[in-house]
Amino acid sequence: MTITFLGTGTSQGVPVIACNCEVCTSADLRDKRLRTSILLEGEGKVVVIDSGPDFRYQMLRANVQRLDAIVFTHEHKDHIAGLDDIRAFNYRQKGPIDVYADWRVQDALKREFHYIFEDFKYPGIPQLSLHTIGADPFNIGNVHFIPIEVMHYKLPVLGFRINDFTYITDAKTVSETEKEKIKGSKILVVNALQKQTHISHFTLDEAITFAEEIGAEKTYFTHISHRLGKHEDISGQLPGNIDLAYDGLQLEI
Repeated sequence: MTITFLGTGTSQGVPVIACNCEVCTSADLRDKRLRTSILLEGEGKVVVIDSGPDFRYQMLRANVQRLDAIVFTHEHKDHIAGLDDIRAFNYRQKGPIDVYADWRVQDALKREFHYIFEDFKYPGIPQLSLHTIGADPFNIGNVHFIPIEVMHYKLPVLGFRINDFTYITDAKTVSETEKEKIKGSKILVVNALQKQTHISHFTLDEAITFAEEIGAEKTYFTHISHRLGKHEDISGQLPGNIDLAYDGLQLEI
């Protein structure tokens, strides 16, 4: 299975509008971070985890020709705002897209995209098929997902383990029970927002501590704000088995 990082950034931190920080003005393409999302391709399925505000451009940039499903981690706008743009795949594939989300996220989708769920279906609106997920593992075709609940301050957020790959975004704390689901992963992806203390995200030091506790062969940090700094600078400060992810990075799992 191929994992492509569609985005590794966040709306948190320094505003991108008229920002002259060293990250925004960097010539290094690894510093050009769209909102956090990944693409999974394998076992005959194409799945995206989260469709943030940059979803349309991310799919065009990655030349994604088919989409079977979207899996949502939580309902914050930087993770759901691009859902409307599945309509291009509806048109191309002549059918609905499967959407996997817990009840709370589904409620948010119905509020934010009410026109999708109304009885009168306006021509051309996005078509989706909702599937409810929670703590129990689930399959999308032959791709097996193990949900991992982490806390984003007081908001439960789902991470996912797929085989020996674990993907977590927007975590501040993780219970011992959920850590046991992660341990044994060969590749861990986890959020590392910034160096400064934050109420709902791992800081860089907290993410390093968490990665070392889990003990994956390789860890990548995502959900990176501009405040963390430039890719090249931060990479030199990380342990040997930890790297910053970047938009367009591909992994084979």
